[in-house]
Amino acid sequence: MGLVFGDIGTSPIYALTAIFFLIPPTPQNIMGILSLILWTLTTLVTVQYTYLAMHLGKKGEGGTIVLKEILLPLLKSGNQIAFVSFISIVGIALFIGDCVITPAISMLSAVEGITLIPGFENTPQILLMLLAGIITFGLFAIQARGRERVAWAFGPVMVIWFAALAGAGLVAIWFAPQVLLAINPMYGINYLIMHGLEGFLILSSVILVATGGEALYVDMGHLGREPIVKAWYLVFIALAVNYLGQGAFLITHPDAKNILFEMIFSQFKILYIPFLFLSIAATIIASQAMISGIFSIVYQGITTRILPLLRIDYTSPQLRSQVYIDIVNWALLFAVLFVIAIFKSSNNLTHAYSLAVSGTMAITAILIVWILILRGEIVKSLIAVTILVIAVVFLLANFHKIPYGGYGSLLIAFIPFCIIMIYVKGQKKLATALSPIPLNDFLVTFDEVYNSMNRISGTALFFARDFRKLPQYVSRIMFTNNIIYDDNIIISIIRTEQPFGVTWGFTREITRGFSIFEIYLGYMEIVDIGKILKEAEIDEKTIFYGMEDIITTHVVWRIFAAIKRLSPSVVQFYKLPSDKIHGVVTRVEM
Repeated sequence: MGLVFGDIGTSPIYALTAIFFLIPPTPQNIMGILSLILWTLTTLVTVQYTYLAMHLGKKGEGGTIVLKEILLPLLKSGNQIAFVSFISIVGIALFIGDCVITPAISMLSAVEGITLIPGFENTPQILLMLLAGIITFGLFAIQARGRERVAWAFGPVMVIWFAALAGAGLVAIWFAPQVLLAINPMYGINYLIMHGLEGFLILSSVILVATGGEALYVDMGHLGREPIVKAWYLVFIALAVNYLGQGAFLITHPDAKNILFEMIFSQFKILYIPFLFLSIAATIIASQAMISGIFSIVYQGITTRILPLLRIDYTSPQLRSQVYIDIVNWALLFAVLFVIAIFKSSNNLTHAYSLAVSGTMAITAILIVWILILRGEIVKSLIAVTILVIAVVFLLANFHKIPYGGYGSLLIAFIPFCIIMIYVKGQKKLATALSPIPLNDFLVTFDEVYNSMNRISGTALFFARDFRKLPQYVSRIMFTNNIIYDDNIIISIIRTEQPFGVTWGFTREITRGFSIFEIYLGYMEIVDIGKILKEAEIDEKTIFYGMEDIITTHVVWRIFAAIKRLSPSVVQFYKLPSDKIHGVVTRVEM
């Protein structure tokens, strides 16, 4: 609850308030909206994510990238592969856009509850923005402690929060029990039929109750499927009861504006300030779900090579996917503070919010349907197609928000979209220019050169990700520059699925003067490579590694070159002894 359900769990603070800011709170409207809310949570969250998506995992991971990785091997057409790759990148970008807006709207909506405290009604908005910014900074500052410590701190708060939501909802339902009839989906369907275009467009606000649904699936790598599904049943009941309670309160108090806070103030006036502090704590935690989610999605992007290499800190000995990425954490903080400064209030942010959410859900639904159809799972495919239709309807309803603030989420999503596209295209172009040499072809030339040239005494080490395909810098040193040592060893470092453990294997003398040394490291291991080399009795004279110098006048490839420069090299990553290192620069024109 502390890691995953914060976002969807704090939607009751602003969802109904945003909806009934737009339409009159008549009993018929209230019943129709409540029915739509309950069935949105059931279809888009319970069925799409906890039932369909969470059964489609890979090594315990979830998210758009995982669905792409599952689907691509099932496809035969190059056009299909290109299309799936493209929409997956769009989905990732929209999710990152959602990760920026969620903390901003959550913090602002919570601190705005201060204005209901007697004496604080006229608190300036700039002061509320400043308070939201300070709380946001504090949240991001503790991320380096790791998901488990954060979860232990946040979990109990969220349990109290959901208990408070359910309790307040039950009290309100007591005074207007007729709201329980909203469980019947016909109330929602009738509302849509009776209100035509207006009913269709209000779906763009109804989707606010499902924000955070994607985080359930993306965060699966942090905790595993089973605990998330079990916790969701409890969370779903608490949310359903609270939304019904807010509807009941609105029937008896049709003049209410900030519905949840006014409901608490009316029912439990003496507990209002403690509830306000609890809501602020819950909204801080709401942001945690998206922060954890963005770490997951970036980590998956790095491992599937659609994002550049970044320094990753592994924070759990149980799950490799529990990670902290420093540069992502602080970049996200800057983006959230920028959004708070631009949009100023939670009401303004609701216009920007749900477009990214509905876009991500629709793309997830497309990928799920495609996978299930190709696997021949007919019943699940029919269910998934129904969910896809619902998700697309919600997405279409959100398009009208674009001129009123929806462009904000698209602009935010456009930045990671461009970074991913530039990096992927740039890597392909670079790979073409730096085509690796198959080991067998390399060995033929190596034998000729080694036996015919004067050699340098001692041992030279060369770093290569995969010894079966050697980078060009190795052949350039040996065959072009005629620098060849008595002993030449290719070093390959492989991270394993286990948290700890350091093993190495030496394949000596594949051919005379040429060996391979593989180091296997647990994903949490911080090792001294120099010490491992000494244990293996390797006394190197020099260490070579490859780097690219990209020459270009093209603005896109200049951005790519900057991304490559900012990515840590193998030397920075493993802190190799500086007195023996030689970086071999390969100039590439793009």
